[in-house]
Amino acid sequence: MAEDKSKRDSIRMSMKGCQENNGFVDNEDILEQAPDPGSSADNLQHSTTSILASLDFKGVQPYAGMPKEVLFQFSGQARYRVPREILFWLTVASVLVLIASTIAIIALSPKCLDWWQEGPMYQIYPRSFKDSDKDGNGDLKGIQDKLDYITALNVKTVWITSFYKSSLKDFRYGVEDFREIDPIFGTMNDFENLVAAIHDKGLKLIIDFIPNHTSDKHTWFQLSRTRMGKYSDYYIWHDCTHENGTTIPPNNWLSVYGNSSWHFDEVRNQCYFHQFMKEQPDLNFRNPDVQEEIKEIIRFWLTKGVDGFSFDAVKFLLEAKHLRDEIQVNKTQIPDTVTHYSELYHDFTTTQVGMHDIVRSFRQTMDQFSREPGRYRFMGTEAYAESIDRTIMFYGMPFIQEADFPFNNYLTMLDTLSGNSVYEVITSWMENMPEGKWPNWMIGGPDSSRLTSRLGNEYVNMMNMLLFTLPGTPITYYGEEIGMGNIVATNLNESYDTNTLLSKSPMQWDNSSNAGFSEASHTWIPANSDYHTVNVDVQMTQPRSALKLYQDLSQLHANELLLSRGWFCHLRNDSHYVVYTRELDGIDRIFIVILNFGESTLLNLQNMISGLPTRVRIRLSTNSTNKGSEVDTSGIFLDKGDGLILEHNTNNLLHHQTAFRDRCFVSNRACYSSVLNILYTLC
Repeated sequence: MAEDKSKRDSIRMSMKGCQENNGFVDNEDILEQAPDPGSSADNLQHSTTSILASLDFKGVQPYAGMPKEVLFQFSGQARYRVPREILFWLTVASVLVLIASTIAIIALSPKCLDWWQEGPMYQIYPRSFKDSDKDGNGDLKGIQDKLDYITALNVKTVWITSFYKSSLKDFRYGVEDFREIDPIFGTMNDFENLVAAIHDKGLKLIIDFIPNHTSDKHTWFQLSRTRMGKYSDYYIWHDCTHENGTTIPPNNWLSVYGNSSWHFDEVRNQCYFHQFMKEQPDLNFRNPDVQEEIKEIIRFWLTKGVDGFSFDAVKFLLEAKHLRDEIQVNKTQIPDTVTHYSELYHDFTTTQVGMHDIVRSFRQTMDQFSREPGRYRFMGTEAYAESIDRTIMFYGMPFIQEADFPFNNYLTMLDTLSGNSVYEVITSWMENMPEGKWPNWMIGGPDSSRLTSRLGNEYVNMMNMLLFTLPGTPITYYGEEIGMGNIVATNLNESYDTNTLLSKSPMQWDNSSNAGFSEASHTWIPANSDYHTVNVDVQMTQPRSALKLYQDLSQLHANELLLSRGWFCHLRNDSHYVVYTRELDGIDRIFIVILNFGESTLLNLQNMISGLPTRVRIRLSTNSTNKGSEVDTSGIFLDKGDGLILEHNTNNLLHHQTAFRDRCFVSNRACYSSVLNILYTLC
């Protein structure tokens, strides 16, 4: 030790002119003095370096404040260098592993569900939802007042039907101005407030858009009938014969509502084409200016914060350039008596070549607003009354996207229910749907009769169970969650198609006057007479109500990967029941869904699934007394309208079995890792 101390002292003494403090500042007031010009500082530094280099540091321990030359002598020793290099390479390896793991997770992870896939859509007919200003008409402020209720349903997307400035014809689908809110519903400021409130609730908003036609009061039409500039060809005009109040149209084309789809205009002295009412002239989509006008309107509403559109009547966008007559369904029928739309094959007025190109251009316009993360803009198309294979075409092609999905209303077309008819609708859609696309299901809408009036009250709970246990997005028309029915309406002051009027009755909120819809003395359409017992307030307090089951189903759908991402495997169906499973690789349990559409039946599940235990747990039931209990799988009794969701632990998933391979469907293949709590695609 004495020898080490002597060496250190010798070093200090050799560094003449330097002040040593072993790394601590003794006096901060001592200022560093700059060497005088021409001093021997440089010589001193070289001298010190030479002395340090010539010294033997063997046995000397590192100490605080040692010069860098001394530090280098120690840092080069193996016992210091080797651990340092090991730590360096471990750090490099860890970073590389982390990068590789991140890339692998991204590459193997399935695409995340977008907002329009995550939960149900709730469709609102705004004139009938909630009146806030006591004029008897529902409005935008009324919708905003009821957002807490919508949120309580676990809804993800609010879908509002047409609210544009319109005439009273055809439920406001004859639009007079696509950029204005009809005064019945409020102002543009009301709409902007509603959009902000919807987004504040974590919800999304889609709205109807009707590109095929306008009102005859629209500025475009008024300019077109006077042949004003570019607007002259905004609509479809043709010469026709008009004498003594009688019009001989260019051909036999018919309106959806019957009779000729040509109407004589005295101002232009020509006939214009209308696929719907004569007050709704069709736009000429072969005119590029018309297409650009529609795209500008799309941009207008997207700028307002709308998250997507439902494009209505898209199959009518184009008509054949020629004017050949369409073919009669009954060729022996006298041509002059052909007046109903269903009496012709509409090969020249629907789904023409080029129509899908127009729809794709709408998609491309919306994609310009989808670049911001988390702000994808949804596109749905309405092409009702088509065959499923033609409706499916609106999904687009593998590398050319159109709609995120065409709306699937085929369950609403069933006037009678059976296991066979429901199974046929489900499998027809799933088998025709392109790979990787997303399905959707609805059991009602503004253009169809209410479920309870069409099929019966006993089917409300079971059809909602069907809606939430099928793969894809459930779509609920307002009031279906409480089992509302059609009304019997008379003495209406407005001209409407009564076939679809009766499903638009006011939402039944409570048992007060007008079902809590409005405080006005008179509403635009009367509430259903059953509103005293069928309303939101009553069902909120009833543990066995349709509303409570709807909330349970939507909650289960939100929380279970089996329902949101899993396989659908059909087990069996007959005239009474349908049985199917929902399952996912990596989850050692499945849901078995049993729905009975016919008379009371006794079902033996053990004959359908091998290895099924004698008793399984009921996860949810249309009869709430069964919830959480167990059922004997060798003999399950179901009344008419009963539905069960059974939960069964198993590792033997059906979609891996050869016998079920053709009866299992999945939109986006995914597997679950319980260890990492992630989804991956390499199943």
